[in-house]
Amino acid sequence: NKLFMPNLDENKLYIGLFNTGAYQEALSGYGGIKHCLIPSPKHVVISRDEKNELDFEVFAEEQSSENMLKTLGY
Repeated sequence: NKLFMPNLDENKLYIGLFNTGAYQEALSGYGGIKHCLIPSPKHVVISRDEKNELDFEVFAEEQSSENMLKTLGY
């Protein structure tokens, strides 16, 4: 289907993508175990500073296989 974006008078548009991985992360939380055993991806926050320059901050690193096995008790 189509995604219609609003016409804006300003040059600011904020787009958020939430729960794009279906229900799994919402139920298990970040770093939990999903039924398909896919690790949680790296989470990055992207923003602009006072000088209008892009700023990137790593919120959480990608989940490792060692972490997943530890959560499972191995």
